[in-house]
Amino acid sequence: MAGTDDMFEQALIGKKIPILTLDHKWHQLFTQREHTEKIKQMEKELNDLLKRQGKLNDENKEIRRLKKMMMDEIVVLADGIEKSPSKKLEKKQEECRRIITECNEKLEACEEEMIELPRQINQLNNRLMLATMEVCYRRLKKNTAEVTEIEQWITNIRRELKKKIIRKQEKEAENHQLYSYMHDIFGADVIELFDMKYDPEEKYRKEKETSGTDGRAGTDPGEK
Repeated sequence: MAGTDDMFEQALIGKKIPILTLDHKWHQLFTQREHTEKIKQMEKELNDLLKRQGKLNDENKEIRRLKKMMMDEIVVLADGIEKSPSKKLEKKQEECRRIITECNEKLEACEEEMIELPRQINQLNNRLMLATMEVCYRRLKKNTAEVTEIEQWITNIRRELKKKIIRKQEKEAENHQLYSYMHDIFGADVIELFDMKYDPEEKYRKEKETSGTDGRAGTDPGEK
């Protein structure tokens, strides 16, 4: 499917693709049985990246909160040292500076990963979209072939049904003629004489009344 893959990749250019594993409609495309191993693996990897992104956002907020607390604490300690210098206050102030330095280092590492993660998520999401398009393409082709086959089957059945209906009407008309002739000779006893289960003449007459034509009541109105 090299040519098809290229076509799919070109189709993605400039398109804003939703995060597939968060898209309810995407999940509706598959049952668990229809998931390929390739799609299952990419789905897991994408969800892991999204979880990592959420965790980083929380960590980033928590680090910034701690950093602000330490900065506020330093201001308070600086006022205390100015008014009443002490080793204890200076030690606390130094500890706050150390924590702030650690916060800055963690924020830098965190923000670098936060910048990189969206790119990784987008790339993996596009790969998952390509895999999804491949599955949809195969299923569309398979379904279309089955639809064509079923349509042909229906056409053949309708043709055969029409033949059977005509054949049935011919046999009923013949029965009517035979019965009418025998009835003229033997009277109503002809039904018992020929071990007949119904009166063909009566049936034929009712069908003519129902159809209002030549007695072909069973013709499929959809056939031309």
